[in-house]
Amino acid sequence: GEKMCQDYDVDFLGALPLDIKIREQTDIGVPSVVADPNGKIAETYRTIAQRLAIKVAESAEDHSELFTKIIMEDN
Repeated sequence: GEKMCQDYDVDFLGALPLDIKIREQTDIGVPSVVADPNGKIAETYRTIAQRLAIKVAESAEDHSELFTKIIMEDN
């Protein structure tokens, strides 16, 4: 993933470890961040999510002028 990001000139946000617990927890419907909120896997998910949120916020553009104006009035 890191190499591909370099090749395409995009930011590398992180990588999940190859850990069987991720699959096992997901299969029983318990995400890693719920199963072990203080564990390394949960920390990795949070770090990637924070980096992604920052990137989205930095690139956000205001497109509100493209939306239809809705006016609600009491009758």
